[in-house]
Amino acid sequence: MLATPGGLPTGPEWVYEVKWDGMRVLAEVTDGVLRLSTRTGQDITANFPEFAGIAEIAPDVLLDGEAVLLDDGVPSFAALADRMHGPVTAARAAARPATLMVFDIMRLYGVPLLDRPLDERRATLERLDIDPLPTVELSPLYTDGGALFEATGRRGMEGVVAKLRDSPYRPGRRGPSWVKVTHRHTQTCLVGGWRPERTGRASRIGALLLGIPGADGLEFAGRVGAGLAGAPVQRVLTDLLGDVTAEVSPFSERLLRVDSAGARWCDPVVAVEVAHLGWTAAGRLRQPVFRGVRADVHPEEIRREDQL
Repeated sequence: MLATPGGLPTGPEWVYEVKWDGMRVLAEVTDGVLRLSTRTGQDITANFPEFAGIAEIAPDVLLDGEAVLLDDGVPSFAALADRMHGPVTAARAAARPATLMVFDIMRLYGVPLLDRPLDERRATLERLDIDPLPTVELSPLYTDGGALFEATGRRGMEGVVAKLRDSPYRPGRRGPSWVKVTHRHTQTCLVGGWRPERTGRASRIGALLLGIPGADGLEFAGRVGAGLAGAPVQRVLTDLLGDVTAEVSPFSERLLRVDSAGARWCDPVVAVEVAHLGWTAAGRLRQPVFRGVRADVHPEEIRREDQL
């Protein structure tokens, strides 16, 4: 189930949650064995060994939530970058554990709950015994969306998700019953190429060439260099983009030399998120800053987010 960008809805039929700035995780226990996966089906069980206790909640359960790393109670998307892309040892996870903020349940003891209203699914969640699990929390619900939006803004958090109390759960679908309202301008893009740094080693990534799927193919959305300098970012991007190299540009238009000079092309399958200050008249992102790779987003889901 995906949220649609929009204005903050109001009324007694709505409830509100913090929009957690992390990685979407499905936690499924079958016959007492836990499997963690992204919405795209990637197995990430070994990435979060601190969530192993979820297998003790019930022998059969399917939960939806967001894995976050908290700094003073505020999620840090950048801090989560390494955890998104490979296994970690139990010792490393224990040194800085992530938290799974659980906000929905789709199955319990073999009984599908998808068609039950949100209020009923939430009541089922609250009856689960998660108190003994230090790395699992229920995402709090609020009834005053305006106050929550103001509070998240003051704390520098991403925003709010509003949900209709009577909404069923529709896996993978985006609809009007879940609405996301954000403080930051963000956009998920596909990487169609990259340019090496002008100084230093040629193997270091200096800028990513970004695209968004459109009617005629991959539409160029600009390039981003800010936010790429850190060693963890370079390591993750080099590993991912090295596996998807291409001989020709994947963009539907011919790029200007100022953008394409020295470019190394790649198949547009790696999704990244950038913060930005809006869109130019030419359809380019204004002053984008790299935030991280979105391993939990399928390329076919990406579209231009005009709600700012």
